[in-house]
Amino acid sequence: IIEILDEILIDRPDSIEECQNLVDGGYLDSMDIVSLVMELNEEFDININVIDLTPENFNSVDGIVSLVEELM
Repeated sequence: IIEILDEILIDRPDSIEECQNLVDGGYLDSMDIVSLVMELNEEFDININVIDLTPENFNSVDGIVSLVEELM
């Protein structure tokens, strides 16, 4: 997940693993989230639905990991 985020994010915090505000802090915009969802769906063979697109699921690496684990 960190590698996928590194590919998507150009201006990212020094330690993306510790960042708790990927959405609220402006690191992920709507286009980044679309790219991230596509990459996660492909990499982990999951299907992230519109109802899963909440700040809680995408505001931190932990949130993204939890979502992916839940959908696997």
